[in-house]
Amino acid sequence: MTHWVVDGMNVIGSRPTGWWHDRPGAMRDLVYRLGKLDEPVTVIFDGRPFEIDEPGEVDVRFASRGGRDAADDDIAALVADAADPASLRVVTSDAGLAQRVREHGAEVVGAGEFRSRLD
Repeated sequence: MTHWVVDGMNVIGSRPTGWWHDRPGAMRDLVYRLGKLDEPVTVIFDGRPFEIDEPGEVDVRFASRGGRDAADDDIAALVADAADPASLRVVTSDAGLAQRVREHGAEVVGAGEFRSRLD
């Protein structure tokens, strides 16, 4: 079974929807859409944690630290520590993160392509 690992802010930022006016709202909307996939999903966001309902099989996480590439580092660590990295599909358009997770055997799906699937 495929498990999606989503670079949350990368997906949100893949379209200029005005999300920057309501970042928490955009994050909640993404989690809601991810819940409709009916597949296991882990989404990792940058920024300060706040309460987001986790529908279905969505595991919502916030980067374990602040700063540049914080969520990327957590995603790369999640893939590196996975029992079966080949079962993971990482959603990001960040070339550096994509390279890091491919080295462990995970598949990469571009953020824009994935966002089209959600819409």
